Amino acid sequence: MFTILIADDELEIVELLQLYLEKDYHILKATNGMDALHIIGEHTIDLAILDIMMPGMDGLQLLKSIRRAYHFPVLFLSAKSQHHDKILGLELGADDYISKPFNPLEVVARVNALLRRVHHFDVSPVEKEPAVEKIVLGALTLDLSECVLYVSGEPVVLTSTEYKILKLMMEEPGRVFTRKRIYEAVWEDFYMYEDNSIMVHISNIREKIELDSKKPEYLKTIRGLGYKINAPVEN
Repeated sequence: MFTILIADDELEIVELLQLYLEKDYHILKATNGMDALHIIGEHTIDLAILDIMMPGMDGLQLLKSIRRAYHFPVLFLSAKSQHHDKILGLELGADDYISKPFNPLEVVARVNALLRRVHHFDVSPVEKEPAVEKIVLGALTLDLSECVLYVSGEPVVLTSTEYKILKLMMEEPGRVFTRKRIYEAVWEDFYMYEDNSIMVHISNIREKIELDSKKPEYLKTIRGLGYKINAPVEN
């Protein structure tokens, strides 16, 4: 059974989410960032649901600490007025966010989708179709068996969402992917509205694969359509 950490300074929210999730998951709880960090150090966490505004250590500070050592998916809870914090959270390595007030069933659906995405990597060999173990594009090598990206031979840390986006696009270099196509393939949900989350993840990927993220050679924006990836053209 997967273990989920819920950290929010509003105990009512923690208990509400526990009620909806405990049937399928083992739940650990915290009401501040420091306690959450201690729990992470003492237990194996498969996914964390973090509030942004918490005493002592807020969700953004906690996420920074998490990403120094852990790669499990993180889902942020944030008030609608904290739009800037949502974007900053994605830039720091959060995988998704939901605005307060929220429908608990939407949280359950997002949690299920995040864990499906991560643990698709762990499907048994009997269930796997024969596939290429590595995708090579210029100086980029995506090792599908280890779920690791190498840039010029050096390993680069990706979040699970960044990995899924990059894998999707590297499997079909040159194809233009709309935001809708990326969202529905990676988040495994219907694309209902425009937001900045995909743009932020694309920006984060560029920071990790491009020599100059302001002048990308691999991951290009196709104005009015979406994004595509190609190997740089050699001069």
